[in-house]
Amino acid sequence: MARKLSKTRPALTHIGASGEARMVDVSDKPATERLAVAEGRVIMSKATLELIVSGNAKKGDVLGTARIAGIMAAKRTSELIPLCHPLALSKVTLDIEPDTKLPGCIVRASVKVTGPTGVEMEALTAVSVACLTVYDMIKAVERGVRIEGIHLVEKKGGKSGHYLA
Repeated sequence: MARKLSKTRPALTHIGASGEARMVDVSDKPATERLAVAEGRVIMSKATLELIVSGNAKKGDVLGTARIAGIMAAKRTSELIPLCHPLALSKVTLDIEPDTKLPGCIVRASVKVTGPTGVEMEALTAVSVACLTVYDMIKAVERGVRIEGIHLVEKKGGKSGHYLA
């Protein structure tokens, strides 16, 4: 059964005419430099944040481990999200900043590629897995930790141009 879309809403590119999920064909798109930045927060008590900052968490270096986990996740996004294209990423950075005002950590990933499709999912996956890693490493100390606000901050390149949240 074909879906009717309103003229104000663009078609969903991962849905075929019969409603089936499909991988978008990007073979005719030019390879351009593309960048995506995503961000999220891990909210916790001040005492737990102090454990992380002081390096006294029982499982070890929370921020370093989460940074590596996020980078690894960005590289494996197509294995986790069914319709994502596998991409040869040219750059992945993951920054985690402790913030006493939250209290917690602000996690920010920046992903770059030169190719026919964007890297938004890679940036969002990197942030998600880094936040989950922080949670995993401190859950024995505080079960009420929250992961919040994972979102795309910026996207550059491709036909749709520059997006800034």
